[in-house]
Amino acid sequence: MSLAVLPSYISRENIGPWHIFLQQVEKVAPLLDKSLWPWVETLRRPKRALIVDVPIRLDNGEIAHFEGYRVHHNTSRGPGKGGVRFHQDVTLSEVMALAGWMSIKNAVVNVPFGGAKGGIRVDPRQLSQPELERLTRRYTSEIDMMIGPDKDIPAPDMNTNAQVMAWMMDTYSMNQGRTSTGVVTGKPLSLGGSLGRPDATGRGVFVTAREAAKKIDLPLIGARVCIQGFGNVGEASARMFAAAGARIVAVQDVSATVFNAAGLDIASLKRYLSEQRTLIGAPDCEVITEDAFWAVPCEFLVPAALESQINQFNAGKINARVVVEGANGPTTPEAEDILAERNILVIPDVLANAGGVTVSYFEWVQDFSSFFWSEDEINVRLERIMSEAFEAIWQLAAERQLSLRTAAFVVGCSRVLQARAMRGLYP
Repeated sequence: MSLAVLPSYISRENIGPWHIFLQQVEKVAPLLDKSLWPWVETLRRPKRALIVDVPIRLDNGEIAHFEGYRVHHNTSRGPGKGGVRFHQDVTLSEVMALAGWMSIKNAVVNVPFGGAKGGIRVDPRQLSQPELERLTRRYTSEIDMMIGPDKDIPAPDMNTNAQVMAWMMDTYSMNQGRTSTGVVTGKPLSLGGSLGRPDATGRGVFVTAREAAKKIDLPLIGARVCIQGFGNVGEASARMFAAAGARIVAVQDVSATVFNAAGLDIASLKRYLSEQRTLIGAPDCEVITEDAFWAVPCEFLVPAALESQINQFNAGKINARVVVEGANGPTTPEAEDILAERNILVIPDVLANAGGVTVSYFEWVQDFSSFFWSEDEINVRLERIMSEAFEAIWQLAAERQLSLRTAAFVVGCSRVLQARAMRGLYP
């Protein structure tokens, strides 16, 4: 009889992102080696979670308070690694799930990191640049005890960028009394950032899609692609698909959904969005409804926005051969079952979007050695790691008749739990 009381965040009634992660762990647990079963509970319990108040002085002199989070899911394989997002809908459940997915993702591509994540519950569009800087610096000071180049290394995520990472690095360095470039990744090149980092996640999405296309004899030339989300991940993957001869027929972001059966001009679309801050009115495309996006016929669908975008209500409408998850957790378990019944291949997030953390690992290594690689070297190393990880997952899925997500979780969970078991318990 177990004396342990279940934590409040392990609940079947909680249908948030953390519950989705728990469902995924529950599904894969019986498939793991029996020697690892005593340690599976480790995956259901984050190592530590911090909620902080982030007060700042606004430009008008008023004091505003924001809620911030930093979660370490598991650090058995190395220091925590995961982004920081600024979004008005960020919750602890979401950050916990994202940290859990980072644990699995880092293990899938076999980089020596554990899983972590952070966020602030804020709409950054409502803040000026000086206010964003004050918010970032105060948040960094509040989570200072959890981060460090050999402890936990934040990175950019939704609505954060190289500038935010520069502020975080500088704040941490000032508090430590020494420059510590390795405390974050995704920094500007002038502060120890890595070439190839901005496109890394999108490149990984494209590489895994390309490898899947080879397996199912699907030509990239002329293939139709739909992209949800037109930030760093969506835009970079769209650009690479187009360079390979594919047609980007639909793009959706928070402002609108645009469509052109002959193919959208990605460079023109990016330029228009940068200037107008909306896709509405972009040349050579028509605006369609948000719901119609999911039914656009295509070979590749790339959800590169938020969690749970593909769900039980729209999964039946999807008209794609392959879904490549550029975002974290974009497909709910119920939706995945529907896609499987319809023979739609899903390349899971913990594999497809691991390019970003892989190049973050390269940046971390370069910062420690103070020796920096060329962009060609980085891209070659990234492609090799992503291709090898895809091949291993594909082979395991074929051998054991598993979905790619389940196969990826078997690999990732096994590596995390093997490390946990070998380290044992202290004291």
